[in-house]
Amino acid sequence: MPTSSAALKALNARIIECDRCPRLRTYCAEVARVRRRAYTDWEYWGKPVPSFGDPDARVLALGLAPGAHGSNRTGRPFTGDGSGDFLYPVLHEAGFASRLKSTSRDDGMQLTDLWINSVARCAPPGNKPSTEELRNCSAWLDEELHLLWNLKVVVCLGRIAFEGLLAHAQRIRRIESRAGYTFGHGAEYKLPDGLQVLASFHPSLQNTNTGKLTRPMFLAVFQRARKLAGI
Repeated sequence: MPTSSAALKALNARIIECDRCPRLRTYCAEVARVRRRAYTDWEYWGKPVPSFGDPDARVLALGLAPGAHGSNRTGRPFTGDGSGDFLYPVLHEAGFASRLKSTSRDDGMQLTDLWINSVARCAPPGNKPSTEELRNCSAWLDEELHLLWNLKVVVCLGRIAFEGLLAHAQRIRRIESRAGYTFGHGAEYKLPDGLQVLASFHPSLQNTNTGKLTRPMFLAVFQRARKLAGI
């Protein structure tokens, strides 16, 4: 039976209130207090970042964590930093996003058949959440994937997201072992229950500015996701 958007909205409300990781909560609050000079007129979000998208989505884009001056500032995944500036134009071209650019929670962006979240919901120092922090966040991912009733494909943005999805699959016994699942850009797997998994390099500036991840490479992943999802 389809799950109403109300259940995902309620889950997001609980995520926003999460305080399981003192180091991350302290860091996010301090970044929001000090702010970057370019954003001194912004009131930073400074809390765990809720997921975003279409509750009936057939495709999930799973990221690593909010950026300190991106999602931690705007309160929306992949919004307000270089990763988002690379991601959303590709989502628009692939037919998932209504706009080329995502700038704030109130910019009118709408996603169709796509949901975006991450394995860590708070911005971590150095973009590196600890193993314990990822473990603390794992229950949110488990609950969210259960609520995404129409999900067919997960696009994992980066190795940590890929490993996070496999850990989820083990927890709920979708797979017995991670053996045989190797991260690589364009890697594609079908889990025993039929869920399709695609892997991509993360759209970080480190990858996009160096040419490790190009727009055609990234677009091909989301076009493949559409095909696998039957969109």
